[in-house]
Amino acid sequence: MSWNTSTIHTDVVVVGLGAMGASTLYQLAKRGERVLGIDRFVPPHAKGSSHGGTRVTREAVGEGPAYVPLAVRSHEIIADLEKEFGETFLVKSGTLIVGSPMNGATPLHGAQDFLASSIAMAEEFGVEHEILNAEQLRARYPQFRNFRDTDRGYLEPNAGYMLPEALIDAQIKGARALGAEVVTDTVVEKLEQVDGKVVVHTNNATVHAKRAVVAAGGWTRGLLGAPFDRILTVTRQTIHWYDADDFAPFAPEKMPVFIWFVTDRLEDYFTGFPVTDPREGVKMVASRDTPDIDHETIGPKAECWESDDFYNKHVGPNMVGVKPDVVNNATCFYTNTPDNGFIIDAHPEMDKVIVVSACSGHGFKHSLGV
Repeated sequence: MSWNTSTIHTDVVVVGLGAMGASTLYQLAKRGERVLGIDRFVPPHAKGSSHGGTRVTREAVGEGPAYVPLAVRSHEIIADLEKEFGETFLVKSGTLIVGSPMNGATPLHGAQDFLASSIAMAEEFGVEHEILNAEQLRARYPQFRNFRDTDRGYLEPNAGYMLPEALIDAQIKGARALGAEVVTDTVVEKLEQVDGKVVVHTNNATVHAKRAVVAAGGWTRGLLGAPFDRILTVTRQTIHWYDADDFAPFAPEKMPVFIWFVTDRLEDYFTGFPVTDPREGVKMVASRDTPDIDHETIGPKAECWESDDFYNKHVGPNMVGVKPDVVNNATCFYTNTPDNGFIIDAHPEMDKVIVVSACSGHGFKHSLGV
């Protein structure tokens, strides 16, 4: 296949090589498909939704039973990739979800009570877990302060965090080794279906394929138009890394990834990660409902005041040993559906086109299994 020609023919074209696109490319190549992947940048990159150094994962996902098999399969595929590449892609620090059933439900990502749903998913699917009361939480995790007496924790010991950039890179390399073609710095301008074939128009060439998979994240609505331009929204999210008095208590063997509903107000919840590299700092983040935005206008960095505000509201009052000094910050964006679920479906007017975006901010842990 030569990208220097004006027209290219392949079996499957994958548009976008972030979390979903890279995994799709790799799995299709493993199955012997003649596949071409296209990205407007050079993945892995920090211009979309699939970066940030770490991503929380677990098998008993509180979003609901439809997602559990995807997460379980993702973990199986990661184990295979780790053997293939001799690298670690999933750090099993454990994942801890803390909330208080006495203070009302803890809604998140479409689940009306995220903590209760996580526990229910673990029980339904036989996922190893432990339930901790407030006294046990305080004794086991001195990195936290202000656990309420009514708090309980769901701990999944075989969960933890994925390394997103490393996973995307490995899958693209793996796909290439299996014969897949990858073109970067290439913009897909239009996609149409003509006589049962998919025609992908780019700024460099035209691709004719039997099928297409669109995994373009925030670019999906502009590329595909109706109905995606009406139902998808893009929200800006911020990520923050802070210095610490001592990084030892935040090592993966000492502290799990956590999702903490500090009060019964959703705006008070936040997520934190163990420290993979002390030079990077302690990562803290929270998904927030923000106005729909043009993703092209989102800069790569958060504002300094945003990191300071996040520390003052969430990190400082609740974490022991994390300093207010900001080591780094960043932004990413979520592409959201009205019910916070995924889109994994055929295009309503082009049956040869599969759409696997958006993921509403909780897709990475499932992406390898999709």
